[in-house]
Amino acid sequence: MQEFTLERLGDDDADRLRALRLRALADAPDAFGSTYDKDAAYPREKWVERLSNPDSVWFVAVGDGQDAGLVCGLEEHPGHVHLLSMWVAPEARGAGLAGRLVDEVVAWARAREAEEIGLWAVDANAAARALYARKGFLPSGRVMALPSNPGLMESHYVHSLVFRTARAADVPAVVALILDDPIAAARTGQYGDEHRAAFEAIDADPNNELIVAELKGEVVGTMQLTYIPGISRRGATRLQVEAVRVAGHLRGQGWGRKMMEWAHAKGRARGCAMVQLTSDKRREDAHRFYRSIGYTQSHEGFKLELD
Repeated sequence: MQEFTLERLGDDDADRLRALRLRALADAPDAFGSTYDKDAAYPREKWVERLSNPDSVWFVAVGDGQDAGLVCGLEEHPGHVHLLSMWVAPEARGAGLAGRLVDEVVAWARAREAEEIGLWAVDANAAARALYARKGFLPSGRVMALPSNPGLMESHYVHSLVFRTARAADVPAVVALILDDPIAAARTGQYGDEHRAAFEAIDADPNNELIVAELKGEVVGTMQLTYIPGISRRGATRLQVEAVRVAGHLRGQGWGRKMMEWAHAKGRARGCAMVQLTSDKRREDAHRFYRSIGYTQSHEGFKLELD
């Protein structure tokens, strides 16, 4: 099998970038928002500008001295990277190059301490959507017509560099976040064997996930997601969100909204038809927050402690 290496393009590679980009547009015109004619008309200065942008990076895949793949990462605004211009030449497909190119952009984004990576993929491109799903990209719910061909629809996907599935080593920090709340503290207790056993049960259940938010190596948020198959609503699956917590020093900075939007994306990826949660009646601030992001107080909740 032919071997490929990945290279980062430099400021002097404008002609190389132009040639590879035009080849991609000619090969797969319905995969990109731009067109061959539009990009071919750009002056050389445009390609130089793209490479000299300090907030972007271009990687190429090279085999036997020939460029065979391309991807760009662009930090459109602080913390948010856009992955675009992904393409692998026909003769190089099946060698895992697309995944390697995605990984390079993810590593670059992490080095810049970005919060997330977003991209658009044409709905009809099943191979691309499968690749991005394997790499952890989730549907954000945004859709639009492909600018270069309005007859095709494309969907937006996001990959969080902050939210992830919890590991056993995270559980003490998760317990600490829950304890930092007067309502939940008394019923949670100090970290111990019960919490370790609970995590093991959650981790072993494909319909349960303990999620953490991590910033600069510190766990600063948590929530539990449960996927509930049901007979009602024509057999729909529901996403249940529980134990949402954000570290005190980050409250009021939009992290609760980010966590919930990411949870919704997880639900979409699992085919959930709706999301639901409960909130203690004393949490008036939380109620205002959930209403502000579209939740309705449609039901009365009841709980009974079992001896």
